[in-house]
Amino acid sequence: MAGAARPRRNAPPREEVLVAAMDMIAERGLEKLTMAGLGRAVGMSSGHLLYYFRSKDELLLQTLEWSEGRLGVERGRLLNRRAPARERLDAYVDLYVPGGHRDPHWTLWLEVWNRSQNADDEARERQAAIEGAWHRDLVALIAEGSSRGEFRPVDADRFAARLRALLDGFSIHVAIGLRGTDREQVIAHVREFIGETLLVPDA
Repeated sequence: MAGAARPRRNAPPREEVLVAAMDMIAERGLEKLTMAGLGRAVGMSSGHLLYYFRSKDELLLQTLEWSEGRLGVERGRLLNRRAPARERLDAYVDLYVPGGHRDPHWTLWLEVWNRSQNADDEARERQAAIEGAWHRDLVALIAEGSSRGEFRPVDADRFAARLRALLDGFSIHVAIGLRGTDREQVIAHVREFIGETLLVPDA
């Protein structure tokens, strides 16, 4: 009937928006992710998205947190298995390193960290929490392997910091598609480093 009010569409669940954002990054790249395009994908206006997320920076950070939450579940499953520490460390490395050029999670991670130069303290703390989860799990694994004689007796926190710096540097090369650096080469380099610095011979 002319003049009748249209029924209001309920806003989609927050996770649906974050899934759609990640899908758009995977399919089209981060540069094609716009609030208007995302709004069309989930049936919301860009204005409504800004109401819920306040800014594109906040949308990207929440999408990264959601993606990291899924990785955290997988990381916990891999690290809590009854398996040698070296096998679980290999699994950690496999999960850490990007799948290839323009890996959507790493593309998003790089963008969020690039924007963090102008982020407020609360956003920086949330980013630090993401890094902290990876670090704590690695420290615990290294300490366990050392206590069981699989790894050399090292300062687990210091070794984890250095190993993650190596992983980050190589992973950025893979994510941006640096010529001559692919996932298989990176994993081989990291495993060689672990073998030379952490493993007990013939353990």
